Amino acid sequence: MQSDNAPLEQPSLLSPARPVAPPRWGALADYLSLTKPRIIVLLLVTTLGAMVVAAGGWPSWPLVAATLLGGALASGAGNALNCYLDRDIDALMGRTVWRPLPSGALAPGQALAFGLALAALSFLVLGLWVNLLAAVLAQAGLWFYVLVYTRWLKRTTPSNIVIGGAAGAVPPLVGWAAVTGELSLLAWCLFAIVFYWTPPHFWALALLIREEYAKARVPMLPLVAGDAETRRQILWYSVLLLAVSLLPFAFGLAGLGYLVAAGGLGGLLVRYAVRLCREATRAAALALYKYSLLYLALVFTALVADRLLGG
Repeated sequence: MQSDNAPLEQPSLLSPARPVAPPRWGALADYLSLTKPRIIVLLLVTTLGAMVVAAGGWPSWPLVAATLLGGALASGAGNALNCYLDRDIDALMGRTVWRPLPSGALAPGQALAFGLALAALSFLVLGLWVNLLAAVLAQAGLWFYVLVYTRWLKRTTPSNIVIGGAAGAVPPLVGWAAVTGELSLLAWCLFAIVFYWTPPHFWALALLIREEYAKARVPMLPLVAGDAETRRQILWYSVLLLAVSLLPFAFGLAGLGYLVAAGGLGGLLVRYAVRLCREATRAAALALYKYSLLYLALVFTALVADRLLGG
C-alpha cells in the first residue's frame, strides 16, 4: 500500500492500477452520472451565495428554486456534453473508464441528445421563471465549457484550466442576475474569486493523477512544465486568490468580518501551497486539494454572513 508521504511522481493515490467496475444501478443512474452531480453541488453553492448577497437576505423561494433548477440543468448539460466529447480520453484513464460512455452503458448519441435536451430545458426554465440575463449567462458558461474548454483548450494547452476556469466562474453571475437583473462590481468580484480558485484546485488534482493524464495525452501543467513548476504556479495563484478575495472589502462592498474571514481562509490556502512546495509529497497535494473544496464554500459563506449580519 502506498504511503501518503511518497513523492508525487509515484503512481496515483486516487486511481487504482487495475480499475474495478462499480455496481450499476440502471439507465437512470447512468444518465444521472453523466451530469456529474458532485460538481453541480459546488456550483450551486456559489450560485445561491451570490443570490443571498445580492438580495441582502433570503430571496423568494420560487426564485431560488427556479434559479437553482436552471443552473443545475445548465451544469448537467455541460457535463453530459463533456462526457460525449471526452469519451475517447475517458476510455484511457482509470478514474473515468467506467463512466457510461467508455463502459458501453450508454451510446454516444444518447449522451449527446441528453446534454442538448438539458441545455434547452435550462434556457426555458431560467428564461421563463427567472429572467433573460440569467438564462443567457448560464448558456454562455455552458457553451464556453463545452466548446472552448473541452473541445479546444483541454487538448491543446497547459493553460486549459486557467482560461477554462471562466466557465466555472459563471454561476455566481447567474445567481446575481437572477435577483437583480444586472451585474454589479460585487458580482464580478465573486466571478474573479472562483476564476482564481480554479488553477490551484485543479493543478493539485493534476499532480495526484498525472499518469492518468499522461495516458490520455492531455497536456496538463505537470506533464508539460513539470511538477516543480506546477507547485510554484499553485503557490502563485493561491497568493493571487487571497488578494482577489479581499477586493469586496477594498471596494467597500463587504465589512470587517468578511475581511478577517477571507484573509484567514486565503492565508490557510497559501500555507497549504507553501507546504506543497517544500515537501512535494502526495499527502501535501491531497491536503491542498481537499481544503480548496472547503475554501470555496466557506469564503462565499463568509460573504453571505457579512451581508446578513452587517447589513
